[in-house]
This record gives sequence, C-alpha cells and structure tokens, in this order.
Amino acid sequence: MASVTELVPVIGVSAACEAVGVARAGFYRRERRQVERSVDLAVASPRHEGAAGERSEHPIPSSSSVRPRVHPRALSAAEQEAVLEVLHSPRFQDAAPATVYATLLDEGTYHASERTMYRLLAAEGETRSRRDQLVHPPYRTPELLATAPNQVWSWDITKLLGPATWTYYYLYVILDIYSRYVVGWMVAHREQADLAERLIAETLAKQAVPAGQLTLHADRGSSMTSKPVAFLLADLGVTKTHSRPHVSNDNPYSESQFKTLKYRPGFPDRFASIEQARAFCQGFFRWYNADHRHAGIGLLPPEVVHYGQAQATYDARSQVLAAAHAAHPERFVRQAPRPPQLPTAAWINPPTPVSDAPSAPEEARQ
Repeated sequence: MASVTELVPVIGVSAACEAVGVARAGFYRRERRQVERSVDLAVASPRHEGAAGERSEHPIPSSSSVRPRVHPRALSAAEQEAVLEVLHSPRFQDAAPATVYATLLDEGTYHASERTMYRLLAAEGETRSRRDQLVHPPYRTPELLATAPNQVWSWDITKLLGPATWTYYYLYVILDIYSRYVVGWMVAHREQADLAERLIAETLAKQAVPAGQLTLHADRGSSMTSKPVAFLLADLGVTKTHSRPHVSNDNPYSESQFKTLKYRPGFPDRFASIEQARAFCQGFFRWYNADHRHAGIGLLPPEVVHYGQAQATYDARSQVLAAAHAAHPERFVRQAPRPPQLPTAAWINPPTPVSDAPSAPEEARQ
C-alpha cells in the first residue's frame, strides 16, 4: 500500500492501484481507517509518550487538522448554497430539479448539473415529491340489492371473433340480476354510445319499468360512461352505477353470463358474418331464458323467476318430492326431500348493515 500512496500524487488513484495490482476499494478503506485511527488517538491523548514514558512534544494531528479530501470537480460551499437558494426560491420551490435545470439553461444560466441538484436536495432531506401529485378520488364501492325483478340490471359488451384477424362483432347484453333474465341484447359492428342508448331505451319500454325503480349497473367502458347514456337514464328516472376501476368482481352477473355463452356447446371459434352471430345469439338467449336451469335461482329458468312463476314451480316440485317420499320413505334417511330454495335477494357487494355503518356527524343527523 505504501507504493500506492507514493504514486497517487503523481498519476492518480486509479492508475496507481492498477499499476500495483491493488483494488481501489481496498486503498480507500485503508485510508479511511488510518484517518479514523488518527482521530481516535488524538481525542484520547493529545501528545503521545516516548519510550521512557516521557510525553513527546510532537502532537498527533487532532480531528480538526484531518481534512477530508475534496474532489477537484466538487462545488464549493458557497456554490452549493447558491444552488440551494435557487431550488428553494418561490419560483422553483415546487419544481423538479430537471425542470429547474432546463429552465435555467434556456435562460443562459448554469449553476450545476441536474444530478448535483438531486444530491444537494438529498443531503437536505428534500428528495420527496416537490409538486402536488394527482390524487385519484376514492371510488365508492357499489352496493346494490335486488329483492324482485326489474330493480337492478347489469349490462356489458363483449367481443365476438369475426371471420378474419382483428375483426370483431360486439354483443350488448342487459341482464336482470335477481332473475338472471336477459331483458335485452344486440349484436353490432361497433361499440358505440348511441347503439347502447337505443338498446337501453327499447328494453326499458319493453319491460315497462316505472321511473325511480331501476338501477342500471355497468363497468367503466366508454359506452357505459358516455353522456348520451347518462342523459337517457336521467330522463327516464334510472339510477346508474359503475364498477370500481380494476375491480373484477363488481360486475359478476354479466361476466358469468358471458362465460355461459362462450362455453356453450356449438359456440364457434369465429363467426363468418354478423348475421351468423345474430342467429346464434338469438338461439342461445331463447334457450338461456326459457330452458337453462340456473344454479343461482334454485335451478329454475330465468324466465320463470322473472315473470313471477317461481313459487308455483317450487310448489309443484315439492308435491313430486312428497309423493316420492311417501312411496319409499326408506330411501330418504335424514328427512323428506325439498326442492332447491328460491332466491330471496341478489346483490352486487352486499350492502353494509346499518349497525355496522359509521355514525353520521351531529350536523348531518339534524
């Protein structure tokens, strides 16, 4: 290491270490330890003792005399203060160093590099954001409850593959979440707000839903959040709600229905034409509404629940099971068989019970 120390003033640290075969990190570590050892000795004993125990007249350098090595390219203390003064000025106090650097450069002024500005701010503990960040509003969790048909509808749009790559047809579907009945659907060449507006208006008229009764839920697609749809719903007295961004379970009924469609036997990989897509969907929705025994509504077809025939069907099933039990009671070990339960309610995110909800402020209760 002594040879490295002798060469450093002549050719520099890097060249000296390379010539002797010593790692620069090891050299710097040795230098730092020597400085620390000198400081510790100076604090413990300002003057060291000689061989006979006499105190030497030559003091070991104190901590004040040990000067840290300053890089020749480093800013002086005055220059650092000048840069910080600029960064803290009212003009730039909320600006990022990159903005400060570029602005001053355009004005013909150079104080320091962008990286140096960051280092000076870091030394001051000011490297957090220096400007106001966009804060996304907290999206309210949709809490929708339906205890009868035509109280809450869910609607969505899915793509159907066309005859060629990047060719799609768009299937619009409106579903009643209580009965699972598809109240309206349409296949179109494009996804567009005016088409959605027309389908919703026609479906509301066909179902004769009174104003103020229905809530229409959808995700945050462009058609769902469009102004034409919003104005239509407001005019017809329909409340609209939307899923939270990036939350997959805020629109489960439409997603489940699309899965039933696309996993149906006979669903093609691609549709040769929009006419074929419409014909397939017409047959599917006829089957789905009238014949599909849906597990979520007591294994009843959606049409039966939607049009108020669920209880009669349940009673008829009960009579069949009662007769089977009477004929062979030994086959039913635990109790008499019962049909699957009828739905009493359906929801998107169960509403928070009133007892669990936070109490309103005093001024809000008055």
